[in-house]
Amino acid sequence: MNSFTAQKLIELNRDFYTRFGAEFSSTRQRLQPGVKRILDSLREDESILDIGCGNGELARELTRRNHNGSYHGVDFSLPLLDAAFASHSFPVKFVQGDLSSNTWSFDFRPSTFDVVFSFAVLHHIPSVEMRLNILRTIKDLLKDDGRFILSNWQFLNSAKLRARIQSWDKVNIRADELEEGDYLLDWRSGGNGLRYAHHFSSEELSALADQIGMRVSASFLSDGESGNLGLYQVWGRC
Repeated sequence: MNSFTAQKLIELNRDFYTRFGAEFSSTRQRLQPGVKRILDSLREDESILDIGCGNGELARELTRRNHNGSYHGVDFSLPLLDAAFASHSFPVKFVQGDLSSNTWSFDFRPSTFDVVFSFAVLHHIPSVEMRLNILRTIKDLLKDDGRFILSNWQFLNSAKLRARIQSWDKVNIRADELEEGDYLLDWRSGGNGLRYAHHFSSEELSALADQIGMRVSASFLSDGESGNLGLYQVWGRC
């Protein structure tokens, strides 16, 4: 994918989450079962970086669980970050950061975090090159024994969600400009919107991990009525 097309996709999603941030937040008032399963495995004192923290529901859940390690949440959407601020019983900080920018990690020092979360984020990052750049940065921010834990939307597993797939003609992008697994999906709450998402396979994610010197230590499906709308993985250093 060339940089011009990648930038168009970034702008498409940036516009979507700016226009529909409040409506999107209203649909994310509870954590997915897969996220709760991950939180069950945490130690109470682990330092956490939550990339794509959205409306801060994960931090609120950590407060309910009496977490006492540090937490930093990063998101580019101001409407979502506005909903994130709340009182917490442990050190919490939210910052605005855009993963498509090389500056998003400047607030953090290398080898800082026990855990980096990226729930339902990577599937909105266009191009293999941009994903690898972000993943290398995440690896640098982890402690030597740290864990990167991610989930990605498996929308093709749902007939209802497959019906939301739209033609790329609607945003003036040709299909041959894109990578296999790239889709345009509509949004129907509070107005009509369009956003970009990539459908990952387990093999594709494992290949990305290999390219940055990490390995997949655990993988499972969760979420949705059928329990297969989210693909979760845990990565560690090789």
